[in-house]
Amino acid sequence: MNSMNVTTEDSNGPGAASVSDWLGLIRFSHTIFALPFAVLAAFLAWSTPVSSVDNATPPIRITDIVGVLLCMVTARSAAMAFNRLVDHRIDAENPRTATRHLPAGVLSRRGVAMFTIACSIGFVASTLLFLPNRMPLYGSVPVLAFLLGYSLAKRFTASAHLWLGVALSLSPICVWVAIRGDSMSWDFISIPLLLAGAIAFWVAGFDILYACQDADFDRSAGLHSVPSRFGVAGALRIAVMMHVVMLAFLVVLVLTGAPAGLGWVFAVAVGLTAVLVLVQHWLVRPDDLSRVNAAFFQTNAIISLVLLVAGIADCLAG
Repeated sequence: MNSMNVTTEDSNGPGAASVSDWLGLIRFSHTIFALPFAVLAAFLAWSTPVSSVDNATPPIRITDIVGVLLCMVTARSAAMAFNRLVDHRIDAENPRTATRHLPAGVLSRRGVAMFTIACSIGFVASTLLFLPNRMPLYGSVPVLAFLLGYSLAKRFTASAHLWLGVALSLSPICVWVAIRGDSMSWDFISIPLLLAGAIAFWVAGFDILYACQDADFDRSAGLHSVPSRFGVAGALRIAVMMHVVMLAFLVVLVLTGAPAGLGWVFAVAVGLTAVLVLVQHWLVRPDDLSRVNAAFFQTNAIISLVLLVAGIADCLAG
């Protein structure tokens, strides 16, 4: 991987960045938090009848599959790169983030800006794969603007965590609209909306947990976050409430998801998710944040994969 180098030029001088550096910039491994829900939404869209009076289901098209994957990768890459670009000075001042690619001079601001633009164009272009359905194309720029806007939110609101949650929660709604077409019936729209609600509060909750590491820095730098405003102990309580709401959305999805084929397998997965959420909050204490990364990476990766596998299993069985 390191042999595949591209030349970059930073304000500190020229350097060489590997493909792994670019993947690290966008935290490609974190795709596991978002992509499973887009894939699950696709299966739900394919397995749910077109309307309450028509048992036919939408066709499975290769172009839709490729479109979903490309849109997810390019949109997320654009958002992550933009975040690193606009936060490079903040990251340089924060000891926890000072070794990131831009503050460390591994990548150049110009290079990251060009990467952001390329991924943004790639996202809009990818929506053409859903034609003749034009709704994804029409919505691509507003959706992208909302995704990029998250990176600026902490400068003026402590609800930036929920902004991030809503940004990720757009994926099941967008997938549903893309697959079911611009003339789709609005029957069963509660299915992607419930999944989106669960994602929004799940992400907001674990982002609050993660932000506890920077509570003191955010406060001193004048940045807004739940931990900097309410303290670590208060932030942990708010994160618990976020995850309770997330589980409520999932329970309602289990109870109303029969048209999509959701059944007992997904119900068991929701129960396991509740256990994993409890573990996550047990790992993080107000006086001990040393296990934040374990709570953030491990339990959340398991949650997304468990719900994906269980949801697909039910959809295929139904």
